[in-house]
Amino acid sequence: MGAHRQSPSPSAPDAEADAARDALVREIVARGGLTDPAWRTAFAEVPRHLFVPFFYVHGIGGYERLGAEDADPGRRSRWLHGVYADGALATRLKDGELVSSSSQPSLMALMLDALDVRDGHTVLEIGTGPGYNAALLAHRLGDPAVTSVDLDPEITASARDHLAAAGYHPTVITGDGALGCPERAPYDRIIATCTLPSVPPSWPEQCRPGALILAPLATGLVLLEVRATAHGPRAEGHFLHTPAYFVPLRGALPPADGLPYLGGLPRRVVGEDLFRFLLTLTAGTLDPHEALSLWEREGRPQRERYGITVGQGRQWAWLDDPQGPYTWPLAVGR
Repeated sequence: MGAHRQSPSPSAPDAEADAARDALVREIVARGGLTDPAWRTAFAEVPRHLFVPFFYVHGIGGYERLGAEDADPGRRSRWLHGVYADGALATRLKDGELVSSSSQPSLMALMLDALDVRDGHTVLEIGTGPGYNAALLAHRLGDPAVTSVDLDPEITASARDHLAAAGYHPTVITGDGALGCPERAPYDRIIATCTLPSVPPSWPEQCRPGALILAPLATGLVLLEVRATAHGPRAEGHFLHTPAYFVPLRGALPPADGLPYLGGLPRRVVGEDLFRFLLTLTAGTLDPHEALSLWEREGRPQRERYGITVGQGRQWAWLDDPQGPYTWPLAVGR
């Protein structure tokens, strides 16, 4: 486990930041998160405010920026307590579009718990953001074990600064996350913090047998185990129960297909989260009316009944059984 390293914030009193961070950890634990004591310690010791020196909130006429350097004490207090609230924070905009964020801490905790890391594991993170998640990984596993990739050089440069200020030095690379990072492979774990249209084939290829890949896809989180076969690596697994919404992955993978036209469907189901999950997962391959019939016939299945299989140059989504009657191809490299 990485050593405790923390730098004082020049713009927020240590006691106030520490109290806010402790309260956040207690809140996540009370909701059933941070079941691994090592992750609980990481969340308690990594200072999130060093990674989010400012963020944007919706204000009158657009976005309002709150930050550590604000001259108004009330706004600085809003910034600090916003940093340690259990919510996602918009950290970078480009032409009015959100391109980077700091994820909701309880969702980060759930993902890190699900990643099931062990001492000695190496981890590839796709989507560096402000660097907070990379710091949590470095705290748990040590700097040399963590590689983080992001396409935007401004994001990676900023993240390196944040990490250094907090005393962490994992490898942060500017590059296309869809291609992984072959020069530092193989990995025991891959975690993505951006939504995918499909699983990049390069990821299983850069994993050791038995590795896990955790990635947002179709408003859910899929957890895949990588196995060696005579035909190359095969990654397969189910979605977790929780919904998840992230900034889309940018790079070699074109964006996912949007939801199909929903006209003619009963109004009662159009806004149903689990039905929209099925529509997103099967976009382009399953007619919405067929999807509704399947969804109701199968008892409105929860996310964890669905899964993904990747191997031999193809990948597909499925309900209950990878070889069962309900399977849908995902376009590789879509």
